[in-house]
Amino acid sequence: MTAPGQKDKFTPELRILVASLLSFGVIILWAKFFGPKPPVQPMQANRPAQTATATPGPATSPAANPSPATAAPTTIAPRKPPNVAVRNDSQERTIIVENNLYRVEISNRGAVVKSWQLKNYKDDAKPQRVLDVVHPDASQQTGGWPFSVVLDDEQLQNAANAGLYQISSDGTDLRAPADVDLTWSDGHLEMTKHFHFDHTYVVRVETSVKFNGNPIKAGLAWLGGFGDLTVTNPAPVETVMTYYSEGGKISTFLHKKLDGLDKWGPGLWQGGKDFVGIEDRYFTAAFLPANSAAPGTLETRYWKASRTVKVEGQDTLEPVPQVAAATSTQPLALRVYVGPKDYDDLKKMNPPLHGLISFGWLEFIAEPLFHGLKWLHHYIPNWGWAIVVLTLVINMLLFPLRISSYKTTLKMQRVAPEIKAIQEKYKKYSMRDPRKAEMNKEIMAIYSREGINPVGGCFQMFLQMPVWFGLNTALRYAIEMRHATWLWITDLSSKDPYYVLPVLMGASMYLVSKMTPMTATDPQQQAMMKIMPITMAGIFMISPISSGLAVYILTSSVVGIAQQWYLNRTHPVPASAKPARGKKS
Repeated sequence: MTAPGQKDKFTPELRILVASLLSFGVIILWAKFFGPKPPVQPMQANRPAQTATATPGPATSPAANPSPATAAPTTIAPRKPPNVAVRNDSQERTIIVENNLYRVEISNRGAVVKSWQLKNYKDDAKPQRVLDVVHPDASQQTGGWPFSVVLDDEQLQNAANAGLYQISSDGTDLRAPADVDLTWSDGHLEMTKHFHFDHTYVVRVETSVKFNGNPIKAGLAWLGGFGDLTVTNPAPVETVMTYYSEGGKISTFLHKKLDGLDKWGPGLWQGGKDFVGIEDRYFTAAFLPANSAAPGTLETRYWKASRTVKVEGQDTLEPVPQVAAATSTQPLALRVYVGPKDYDDLKKMNPPLHGLISFGWLEFIAEPLFHGLKWLHHYIPNWGWAIVVLTLVINMLLFPLRISSYKTTLKMQRVAPEIKAIQEKYKKYSMRDPRKAEMNKEIMAIYSREGINPVGGCFQMFLQMPVWFGLNTALRYAIEMRHATWLWITDLSSKDPYYVLPVLMGASMYLVSKMTPMTATDPQQQAMMKIMPITMAGIFMISPISSGLAVYILTSSVVGIAQQWYLNRTHPVPASAKPARGKKS
């Protein structure tokens, strides 16, 4: 306030100026020290839009994998973003590319694949249809389709996989060789995908992603499931696995070994891979580096989403394995093999992929049998008859062992009364009694006197068992056996739906056992020998054992009948030796 009669030094204009300066000062100071900070978009884990909750399981965290994470989140926000033209289409369109091997449908929404039909293969539906390895229902539920991009920012990823891309191609129905270019931009995020199709199962894909003019890391994924969904035994999800090859060794991951996306942090990729992919029993989608790339240059991430399926009328969550591939350099250039796991074709790939065909722990038996069967098929067009011929060859090679086993059986039958008398003499003693050792010594003395190898009579049978297991693996997992026909059999890789083969197999095995001299003197052992053919037939009826193996065993038993008839005529059973009178003890 001013004293009365004193003139005010501050004019109204000056007061307004001072008040304005003070107000600006207060605003600047408050904004600097107390005002809210600008929002920063957090980096999210890669997940497709509308991904369902992942099924929990005893999975191993990707952080525990020996391969280290190789890529960190990319900074994608320059201070002065350049002018980027907006490019998109006005409606959803589909382009179809075909050759003699496949028919592929590409949608411009997300530049993803909506169908991949393998023309030379049918599914197990009734009636059968051309096999489509893309699962539309699973893709719609999980929000991801094959050839979706995987980015380190969830919002950018969802935008890239939902945008309407502009298509550049010579029409909408193309015959290979053909090129398809798809481009999209929202003014900040720029996406381009280039597909090149030729006359093989391999497709070349180049993906370029930029944000505000700067390249950012991108991966290419196969989402939404893979393979033949119409198989019944086992359930399809039990045969679908993701995999990668590192240093020549292939590691596979069934859904039980996969984590959900909550375990994959932003920018987490596993490096040093030769190839990565997803597979079921007979087919695979493999991401391979460009032809000029060095081994071990791929990066991968693998996880599981989930979808809802009906199981006995109830809604049940089913895991859906997913896999993505990337490189440390951009743009991302990959070759993608989508097709059958044919041994010869996969072996010709660079890098070779024939290691995806697993022959199990008896590989040293299964693989030679498989290659021998393929060699026979060059001269015998039907796979069933090729198995018959393979059986004849193997049985003729093993015939000397059958003769040796038969001679041993005859010797054991001749001394069987002596053995039985000794066993009767010691049967009153328990197994822990030291006098039981005397019984074994007396029996072994008889074997030594007659030159008998106790296991010689069973050696030929024991030798057949690994052949059975190895051949079953080869027949069950070889793409050549899938839907291969023989007489009434429509699929040699699965069991006989009419149970004719198991019945004939059991009957022929029983006839062979009746024709073969019996060495066992224990009634329980004799009963077991008679029950074994029935048990084998029951196993083939219940278990999903390949009917090709039943053809092998049936043919082997028929050959065995002929061989045993010959041996019985040329080597008649001798008269039994009189049992030696044992000393009383």
